[in-house]
Amino acid sequence: MKRVVRFKLNGEYVEAEVEPNELLINLLRDKLHLTGTKYVCGIGECGACTVLIDGKPVLSCITLAVDVNGKEVVTVEGVSKDGLTPVQEALMEEGAIQCGYCLPGFVVMGEYLLKERMEVSEEELREALRGNLCRCTGYVNIVKAFKKAFEKRGLKS
Repeated sequence: MKRVVRFKLNGEYVEAEVEPNELLINLLRDKLHLTGTKYVCGIGECGACTVLIDGKPVLSCITLAVDVNGKEVVTVEGVSKDGLTPVQEALMEEGAIQCGYCLPGFVVMGEYLLKERMEVSEEELREALRGNLCRCTGYVNIVKAFKKAFEKRGLKS
């Protein structure tokens, strides 16, 4: 039996009819047409589908759509709706973009870290990003970009 979910998505209230077993990523991509969040592994291992739910990073490929009822969801489109974020700028400046498929998850996670932390060591940064996989870059430039984003915000890395 379908259920109606009502939640705040990227600053706007939305309503959608979902199946009880429907995944959040499918709601976002197929019904709400927000395709920035990527479906890659489908088992919560790669981080490409990371979104923020009530300000915390969550993997949308293993989250039921019914679980966001009454909550706030922010996708990569939402974190960058006012233009490039410091994380996106730093990723470009440091050449940390190759195929780009993993980037939405990295951007969402990076913006979360910038809001939650005043400083982060490289070891802590690598630990925080361990759930976001990239098959192309080797992470060196990704880590450099995140450190640069922290520095741009006047934070310590």
